[in-house]
Amino acid sequence: MSRSCYILGLGLVEYGEAFRLQRAIATAREKGALPDVMIALEHPPVLTLGRRANPANILAPEERLTREGVVVQQSSRGGDVTYHGPGQLVGYPILALRPLGMGAHRYVHTLEGVIIDLLRDFGIEARRDANYIGVWVGEEKIAAIGVAISGGITTHGFALNVDPNLSHFRLINPCGITDKGVTSMARLLGRPVEVPEVLPSLTHHFARWFEMEMVPCPSNELAAAGIRLPDGAVRPSLGEP
Repeated sequence: MSRSCYILGLGLVEYGEAFRLQRAIATAREKGALPDVMIALEHPPVLTLGRRANPANILAPEERLTREGVVVQQSSRGGDVTYHGPGQLVGYPILALRPLGMGAHRYVHTLEGVIIDLLRDFGIEARRDANYIGVWVGEEKIAAIGVAISGGITTHGFALNVDPNLSHFRLINPCGITDKGVTSMARLLGRPVEVPEVLPSLTHHFARWFEMEMVPCPSNELAAAGIRLPDGAVRPSLGEP
């Protein structure tokens, strides 16, 4: 396990700011100025539209979205419409896939494996679905996956429902799917669960599946690469395995 991956733990970050951060880190990764990086954060309530999204899968009128404090953002990831909000662990791995010997399909399959093993640590038996990308518990989705790969570098990633406002998923057909539900760790466990509680398990299984050593991201290396973090975004407790 000689390859290192920085883990950058952030707090609540607006979606557009996080996207700009991803692009900056991906550019640095492509140039060799940084190793692989995993960004872990939460977003304020937002609906994101993937490259092939059907706007009709947003079911709520604009007035209701405004009332609920939910914004809509276009995204460069694959997939349809999805929801992000507080209480959801969002992971953006910025990885060079070629040295890992991975293509897109194996990469997504590996992310699913990471999340399935994380959930098993909490006593939740999750699975893949032959027809839909993501992670499922029974017929309910607990984690969405949508990625982009450019120049062999990954952006976007996954969103695990730790303890989000599940009613917000009724504003959309999540990922364009109309015949399955959505659940969360908190609902399945019958207790509140906070995102920082979940991160050590994510770090462990990500390291194992990708055969990497996970280390906290040094702020001076980001600065040297010309990358500035969003103001007030750093959450040290998330950045330590």
